[in-house]
Amino acid sequence: MNTMTQPMTLSSKDLLCLSQLTSQEIEQILTTAIDMKNGYGSFNTSLSDKTMVMLFEKPSLRTRMSFEVGFTKLGGSAIYLDHQGNLLGERESISDYALNLERWVDVIVSRTFKHDTLEQLAKAASIPIINALSDLYHPCQALADALTLKENFADLKQIKLAYIGDGNNVCHSLLLVAAKLGFDITVISPQDYSPNAQVVRLAEKIATTTGSIIALTSDIQAASGHHAIYTDTWVSMGQEQSQSQRHDHFAQYQVTEEVMANADADAIFMHCLPAHRGQEVVAEVIDSPKSVVFDQAENRMHAQNALMLHLLA
Repeated sequence: MNTMTQPMTLSSKDLLCLSQLTSQEIEQILTTAIDMKNGYGSFNTSLSDKTMVMLFEKPSLRTRMSFEVGFTKLGGSAIYLDHQGNLLGERESISDYALNLERWVDVIVSRTFKHDTLEQLAKAASIPIINALSDLYHPCQALADALTLKENFADLKQIKLAYIGDGNNVCHSLLLVAAKLGFDITVISPQDYSPNAQVVRLAEKIATTTGSIIALTSDIQAASGHHAIYTDTWVSMGQEQSQSQRHDHFAQYQVTEEVMANADADAIFMHCLPAHRGQEVVAEVIDSPKSVVFDQAENRMHAQNALMLHLLA
């Protein structure tokens, strides 16, 4: 393969949260992802004897396509099981489900409402469990985001990222990847919508070893001078009942052309998608040359492929 004779085995069996990976492991995953993006020729039989099953409690475009197409590019086979109608644990115990699946497949990718569901899968199964989104974390998105940042900036340790919006699962994983890789992050959220305090403490603890500066504020002007401006939808899946209330609280946190103008002159705009133009971001920003949102979407596949290669080494 391009940069290594044999994939590095990760210290963790699973990826439920980025805190399970060392900074060096994340760097290696990103290096492998870059090699893959440059061409899959030397990787296209890497997982030819492997099978992945995807358990999805939530609808998906990018997550399903990037995992399914990506695993196929590595020579493996992918199976999709739709759990939107019956959540994991309803028909039979999560433990029994995991113990069955591990007899047939090599890796489980699960997109769930509750993070506890993933933890139960990981506890029961001897094969890797990958978090494809839970209510607490979205680690694969953050790996793709780190890859996108690496493509746009020569030295990640010199950049500042501003996340504007809900302190949700995406925000949590961005906090952790920033802390792990040593770049600064400012989270700008309305009062009562800040990220989970326990996650913030974890990120701050990691940051003491890498030099990352983590800041939390409710002042959108704090995005001034940042190299990347990131936002997410105001209402995540499962929060539809609070849509009206959330729109009222987030109205002043829209990413506009003025917000981008106050950022660094070469600042990029980031969004994990799906986006709602006219809500969290105006069309003039997300559809501008500064926007890298579709690079992020593509990079989901490359980052996840690199992760799976190292997990299944």
